[in-house]
Amino acid sequence: MDTTGNTGGSVRERVGETEWQVRKDLAALYRLVALFGWDDLIFTHITAKVPGTEHFLINPYGMMFDEITASSLVKIDLDGRKVMESEYDINPAGFTIHSCIHAARKDAMCVLHTHSINGVAVSAQKEGLLPLSQFAFIVLRSLGYHDYEGLALNPEEQPRLVRDLGSNSYLILRNHGLLTVGQSMAEAFQAMHRLEAACMVQVRAQAGGELTYIPPDILKNATVESQADRAHKAMLAWPGLLRRLDRRNPGYAE
Repeated sequence: MDTTGNTGGSVRERVGETEWQVRKDLAALYRLVALFGWDDLIFTHITAKVPGTEHFLINPYGMMFDEITASSLVKIDLDGRKVMESEYDINPAGFTIHSCIHAARKDAMCVLHTHSINGVAVSAQKEGLLPLSQFAFIVLRSLGYHDYEGLALNPEEQPRLVRDLGSNSYLILRNHGLLTVGQSMAEAFQAMHRLEAACMVQVRAQAGGELTYIPPDILKNATVESQADRAHKAMLAWPGLLRRLDRRNPGYAE
């Protein structure tokens, strides 16, 4: 149901420049997740806050990630109600996971959740992410874990999700998948790229010979990457990622 009274005309005509830019970046992020092979048909979700509101954008349930456009994203409030009409429903699990994080973390403008094979494999390992690579070295400084509680449909799980993420940028949902947050789509993607790479390296390294761990004293002296550094590195990579997407799967900005 549309609770805004804002009907008629295209989505582009009914939203401001700021929201339209968020929509374009989020649609691009969905397609990049598909391009990098992290999608799970229609069954995971990425959300982005609409700046200056308590509304956020989520994928139309039923569309493949490589089909999503800026106009097709569904705008909902923190109670899961549509605030702009859409022919699509939303994934209930996506609402359960994402709404509580957006509500609790004002810096979490984008929440990215995947069920990648490497990520789920590491999430099923008792020791979780191991200090085997530089990717892991960066991630381990800001990583939380959340125990599996079944399909994410129970609102009673939300406080524990928020608690286990804490102030971190990365979360491994045990037996389930991966989650990252960022102040932009670029940051959330950069974080997921690192976390996914760390998981991929771990799975491949475990299939080989004896493992070499990063020394404990090196890990102990590591510092959490600053927000300024995260933003700078993410924005250096983001334009190139969009150019790659424009070459391989254009149309996300429609």
